[in-house]
Amino acid sequence: MTKTVTSKLNIDLNVEISPAIASLASIPEQDWQDWFRVWLNLLSFKVEITHTDYEVSLLLTDDTEIQALNLQYRHQDCPTDVLAFAALEADIPSLGIEELNSEPLYLGDIVISVNTAISQAQEQGHSISRELVWLAAHGLLHLLGWDHPDAQSLEAMLAEQDLLIQAIADGKFLKTNPKENP
Repeated sequence: MTKTVTSKLNIDLNVEISPAIASLASIPEQDWQDWFRVWLNLLSFKVEITHTDYEVSLLLTDDTEIQALNLQYRHQDCPTDVLAFAALEADIPSLGIEELNSEPLYLGDIVISVNTAISQAQEQGHSISRELVWLAAHGLLHLLGWDHPDAQSLEAMLAEQDLLIQAIADGKFLKTNPKENP
């Protein structure tokens, strides 16, 4: 059953696709924008929402670039599927209330390795697009404060991801053929 969500919250999603993987990641930017808007509105009932306008950056890249970021920020010298850099965890300069509410609140950056997403999609037997969307939902949850330091937290976060995916399930990325073009 699909829930209808009234879009009371807006999100400006900046999508960047690394040239090295441009031919592999073909989800239209407008689809990403629409999905993130739906997700943010669904999640507004579960997290503290202080603004009506938000901003997120999404970088689709390759294993080499994500490995360098993983080493730099997590001290792990290996590729990973998704990294999330939450802006709200950082020290933010003090702004007046009018300034704070007049600009979109920057939530942070999500970086996804398309190479790793392809491998994981093949292992799971679903499309590359579905894997990319799954990883993007995971990254957004991290930006909004979810974490998974233990098995119970991971289970709760994965259940939340399932709800986000169900909310946008319209067949565009749910094909089961892992060899399809995204």
